[in-house]
Amino acid sequence: MQFTLCPNRPFTRFTLIFFAVFFLIVSCSEPAQQTENTAASQEASNIQTVSASEPKAETPAPEGTNISDALAASETKVADAATILARKQVPILCYHQIRNWTNRDSKSAKDYIVPEETFRAQLKMLYDSGYQTILPDQLYAYLTTGAPLPPKPIMLTFDDTDLDQFTVAAPTMQQYGFKGVFFIMTVSLGRPRYMTRAQVKELADAGHVIGSHTWDHQNVKKLKGQDWVTQIDKPTEQLKAITGKEIKYFAYPFGLWSPEVIPELKKRGFTAAFQLSTKRDPEEPLFTIRRTIASGYWSPGTLHNTMLERFK
Repeated sequence: MQFTLCPNRPFTRFTLIFFAVFFLIVSCSEPAQQTENTAASQEASNIQTVSASEPKAETPAPEGTNISDALAASETKVADAATILARKQVPILCYHQIRNWTNRDSKSAKDYIVPEETFRAQLKMLYDSGYQTILPDQLYAYLTTGAPLPPKPIMLTFDDTDLDQFTVAAPTMQQYGFKGVFFIMTVSLGRPRYMTRAQVKELADAGHVIGSHTWDHQNVKKLKGQDWVTQIDKPTEQLKAITGKEIKYFAYPFGLWSPEVIPELKKRGFTAAFQLSTKRDPEEPLFTIRRTIASGYWSPGTLHNTMLERFK
């Protein structure tokens, strides 16, 4: 394009000079603006890259999870008591001593003493029948949210800290890939024929769950005042120190409970509690979960039939 200047029109010459300077400024500023935009984009990209590369918080292991907080965080609605009671019950077996009978064992005591070969035969039957063990966190999720369970779930629980639970039960369970729940009576730790602290920790480290069973097997219906500290608070802290894990589950000594003790357990942070075979509380089914004692008299077939009859 050609511009013709008129000497008699100074305004036109000034205008031309103005536009020339303007175009020069614009042409110089465009690369700078492009550089600024590129730098801003790169900074945003860097921020995104750093954020993406930062490790996400891992989901805690079931044994370390506070179930109530997890459910609240995920805004999952917890089922009411009626819904929980309507769900099919999971068979839960309760074992005490696993040893061969002696002449000193009374007829009634043999219900609580399962000979070693009988125990092994019972677990083999469960494995051969397709049962898979579950742990309390799984049971809680199933009862409160309807979370899925294996097709044939079962829970194995052990009360009173007997040494044979460590020397006989745990290795037998390991053979079949089973896990269990051990309710510990802390007064017995380290005594003859009972587990040591190190053995309890070994069970916890192997993936079994450790629960509370009071200090010295007192009937919780009779606890008052300072008794709760002695029987519940201190044993719970001791087990937590031994295992390095939260103690969230409780088993009532003798299977005895009352509606009045449930608020005390809740105040102490327990998630659920296990009784024996009496009727569940209509308002607090999570704190009256049923179990059945696996009798030393039962053959594998009798055990299986009893499970089907008592847990519906």
